Amino acid sequence: MRWSKPLRVHLGVLIVASLLCTSMPIIWMAFRQGSNAAVSAGAQQMREMSLRLIEGYRNTLEGGYEAVALAATLPQLASPPPQDIEAKQELFLEVLRNVPEATSIYTGYPDGSYLQVIKAARRDVRQTLSAPDNAAFAIRTIAERQSASVISTLRFLDSKARPIGERKIENASFDPRQRPWYQAVVQDGVPVSVGPYVTGTLQVPTLTIAAPTRDDGRVVVGINVHLPTIGRLLDAQGISPHARAYVIDGSDNLIAHSDPDIMSRIISIWSRTSGSFAMTANAFDTSLETVARLRRDPAFAGGGLARFDLDGEGYLVQIAPVSISGLFQGSSAAIVVPLEDLVADAHRLLVRNLLIAGALVLAGVAASVILSRMVSRSLYRLADEARRIGDLDVGEKASSHSWITEINTLASALSASRHAIGQFALYVPREVVRRIVSPDGRTVVKAKRQDVTVLFTDIRDFTTISEQNSPEDVVDTLSAYFELLNTIAERHEGTVVQYLGDSIFVMWNAPVQDGGHVEHGCRCALSMKAAIDDLNRENRVHDRPELFTRFGLHTGPAVVGSFGAISRQQYTAMGDTINVASRLEGLNKDYGTSILVSAAVHNAVGDRFQFRPLGLVQVKGRAEKVDLWELVGERG
Repeated sequence: MRWSKPLRVHLGVLIVASLLCTSMPIIWMAFRQGSNAAVSAGAQQMREMSLRLIEGYRNTLEGGYEAVALAATLPQLASPPPQDIEAKQELFLEVLRNVPEATSIYTGYPDGSYLQVIKAARRDVRQTLSAPDNAAFAIRTIAERQSASVISTLRFLDSKARPIGERKIENASFDPRQRPWYQAVVQDGVPVSVGPYVTGTLQVPTLTIAAPTRDDGRVVVGINVHLPTIGRLLDAQGISPHARAYVIDGSDNLIAHSDPDIMSRIISIWSRTSGSFAMTANAFDTSLETVARLRRDPAFAGGGLARFDLDGEGYLVQIAPVSISGLFQGSSAAIVVPLEDLVADAHRLLVRNLLIAGALVLAGVAASVILSRMVSRSLYRLADEARRIGDLDVGEKASSHSWITEINTLASALSASRHAIGQFALYVPREVVRRIVSPDGRTVVKAKRQDVTVLFTDIRDFTTISEQNSPEDVVDTLSAYFELLNTIAERHEGTVVQYLGDSIFVMWNAPVQDGGHVEHGCRCALSMKAAIDDLNRENRVHDRPELFTRFGLHTGPAVVGSFGAISRQQYTAMGDTINVASRLEGLNKDYGTSILVSAAVHNAVGDRFQFRPLGLVQVKGRAEKVDLWELVGERG
């Protein structure tokens, strides 16, 4: 059996395959181009934002350095407190207002005096200093350390620099001369950067920029930027959700990190080690080793963008040195961004395109189903119509309309075939037509010998009837008569082979095989006689001519099939059986009977029908006599 599938399957597969073949490459190319464009755009955006972030950190340090350098030139800082305390305080307050990331600014003197102005706006700073809730600044003063009574106070100011409280600090052991920033400046005599180390007042890890004053190299001005502040300056969330930024010193040690958790652990390490950095901090970020290696590469030493893989994931890193005016030598800031974050938009676009493609495929499937159903419904309707035509159900029907021109053309052709076969069936026995139009019709009508039952009818005195009535009346009467007999013959499974004037030639067991053909022939003859009797009663009422019909019925072998010329043939039966049946019909005139049958018919169905014997009779054109019987009726 050859492989075949319904049309809707072929259309569905074709449409879906077409959609997939066209949409998938386009989506993939769009994704690849979108990914590359996203990486390029993301890298450019990252470079700009990274440099801006690094520049913000550098500006903070540079602002602190410029503030220290400016303060070192002012003469009012040369004298130790409490001399010119108001002027010093006003100067430091102004510096803190202009360097918002600085936590405090201070001055240490060779006699151990100390003046420090601290920002106290943050709650944790106020808690450490036990400051009032509305304190904005705290001023720590250590004066007259060389005298018997050391003055050590902590005064608090509000946001408008108005005093709101003061308390003494009993423990005046803090000595600026012991701090790393003071010792470094006095030793080198130039501005220095120190840290991270833990501050003496707030006990917080910090970076310090310090410089000697112009008038006295032993008077040192310093400004602090706490590590938590630097961690906030390095916030890289604006670049991507998983971006991180950090600062490493010249020894590749992690100084500050944008991740609050990592920054908290760094601060904890600095606090525990009192300025000695623990190497465990470098394990907080696995990218540190790669960044440390990259920044020693000349291609990235001055700041650059690199791409690397870590733990199976791709990353982009922006490295930039952050030293200013010779300070913080070897320090670099790095911003690390996962590539996945940069191509997230491309991935979302891919997912959206895939969803759109999926929707289009589903729409294509739905469209193919609708189209295939529309086409297949029309084709099934046409196939059903063709089957009906094959069964000679050729009644005129309204042509179905389709949106597809070819189907309409096929429907028109079938309609024309229906009409042609319908007309053909009017002139050829219906079953013969059915066999001819069947797939094996070429062998159905081939002449062959077989047993048949044959019935001939004839109207008594039809010539006289024709003379006494107009041709039109004769035709109408004869048409109704033939319609009646034809219907009865088909109802009893007979085939009307031919109309011979006013006679009918009916045959059983050909072309359709019929095991009860003799019985059907007898019952048909009786039904025809009864129907004609009813018709004659109506004719008498309507003053129409009566049609008295004689019947001859015989069964036996005959040659049945198509006979005639190559260009024109006729389906019929030939042989002695046909001749005897015709002669039996004629003998009714001699015996005054209606239905005469042969002994062959009587022998076949004598137990089911009533017969009256008429004896042997010589039939014209036949040497042997025929045993004649009259068919009277059905038994029981």
